[in-house]
Amino acid sequence: MLTVIEKANKIKLLAMDVDGVLSDGQIIYDAQGVEAKAFHVQDGVGLVALEQVGIILAIITGRNSPMVARRAQELGIHHVVQGRDDKFTALMTLADELGLSLTECAYMGDDLPDLRAIREAGLGISVPNGVDIVKQAADFITTKAGGEGAVREVCELILKSQNKYNDFIQKYL
Repeated sequence: MLTVIEKANKIKLLAMDVDGVLSDGQIIYDAQGVEAKAFHVQDGVGLVALEQVGIILAIITGRNSPMVARRAQELGIHHVVQGRDDKFTALMTLADELGLSLTECAYMGDDLPDLRAIREAGLGISVPNGVDIVKQAADFITTKAGGEGAVREVCELILKSQNKYNDFIQKYL
């Protein structure tokens, strides 16, 4: 059985859920019914670093949200699948389109719609605020909660496993 580091070393695609992973899972509406989400800036720096070293990024979410599209655009995430609860099918379709095997795909989620994608991906990831069955299926559970830097933790894991972390931080030294 491969270790988490060995699995992370093979990753060419990181696909993520949004609510509970890129955000803390809260959906906030103002008096006019306009939705708001908060995203952690450190997650964004990590995602940009992955993209710069050639890791493909994707969002697969069950909801449709203009904030998700905007955040993806800000980060240069070109593969955004919204309104899909069949996340495993969406992940397989995306992997096929990109010519990747599932062993080259990481998937990060927190709830039941993410379960099969987490189980079948080469590296399945959850967060401590994920539901128990999803955490049990995951290869790796972040120490930070969704919306609080969990995605950055995964980005650094992948960068370190592929010996690209020092290149990432070098430009800041």
